[in-house]
Amino acid sequence: MNKKKVAVLFGGQSSEHIVSCMSAANVAEQIDTLRYEIILIGITEDGHWLQADSIEDIRNETWRNSNMEAIISPDATRRCLILTVDGVSREEKIDVVFPVLHGLYGEDGTVQGLLELAKIPYVGCGVLSSAVAMDKLYTKIIVDALGIRQAAYVPVMTWQLKKDMAAAVSRIEERFSYPVFIKPSNAGSSRGISKAENRTQLEAGLTEAANHDRKILVEEAIVGHEIECAVLGGGTRPVRSSGVGEILAAAEFYDFEAKYYNEESRTVIDPELPGDAAEQVRKTAEQIFNAVDGYGLARVDFFVTKEGEVIFNEINTMPGFTAISMYPMLWEAAGLSKGLLIDQLITLAFERE
Repeated sequence: MNKKKVAVLFGGQSSEHIVSCMSAANVAEQIDTLRYEIILIGITEDGHWLQADSIEDIRNETWRNSNMEAIISPDATRRCLILTVDGVSREEKIDVVFPVLHGLYGEDGTVQGLLELAKIPYVGCGVLSSAVAMDKLYTKIIVDALGIRQAAYVPVMTWQLKKDMAAAVSRIEERFSYPVFIKPSNAGSSRGISKAENRTQLEAGLTEAANHDRKILVEEAIVGHEIECAVLGGGTRPVRSSGVGEILAAAEFYDFEAKYYNEESRTVIDPELPGDAAEQVRKTAEQIFNAVDGYGLARVDFFVTKEGEVIFNEINTMPGFTAISMYPMLWEAAGLSKGLLIDQLITLAFERE
């Protein structure tokens, strides 16, 4: 049997570079090598594309020393990688790409656009859904149109901060009482997110968020369970959702450090929630996934209050696959092993219409 060649993209130029590397090693480890030949392509933080020799090279970061450049050609008649070493280039055909890229320049529709140009099948959401879901502001506009409850928000542009920080702060304080949360519109893995209890912290949080994006959201604080739900499917295959999981953050809120580096942060699969909140989460996750034209996979995050109210937080179209990531854990709890999950995602890539 001729094996199909799957290129696993990882790294990238976003602030989630290291998380992408961690995820990609776990994804590649689960790909069926009896059916697929795996080609590992790392993108450095300054945008250099390199071939990695092994999964271990990803884990120990030695892939950055590779002398083999590996660039996906946008030429739709070739559908290939251009591999270059010591100034000598050759082409290698690829059948499918698994872009295990989180954040900007990977999860936001940019790489998806390149793969559409190249006419190479790829895992996950398309250009539109990737771009919309990456941008929290525009996701909120869509969710507003669905009539789904979500955290109230005030959008702030970085140019407004530079022009008149005091006016921007006053506009926020007119809408909300403290505390509030500040989020870059286009950052993931909780990068650049902060909580403000007063004006001084708000100004500091806005300044920090502006380092990550030109659009910022300031949201009301929601008290409740932090809940995540995994979605899988699309096209001719029905969209289905997993059970739900709860984040128990070691820090005051689930920021980047608490998420990936604080061992006291925990996840609970199928937690006890009030009333029918768990089923509401599942149905709402599927509804939002379909509304953004999702395909393949996504993780949808919510808050659930003690009264059982379900409040949408955000959607991630390439959720983490690290050892502590909720997306594969939720499907494993539902009876779908990591290997079968990866196989289904690659199959969906070939079935995209």
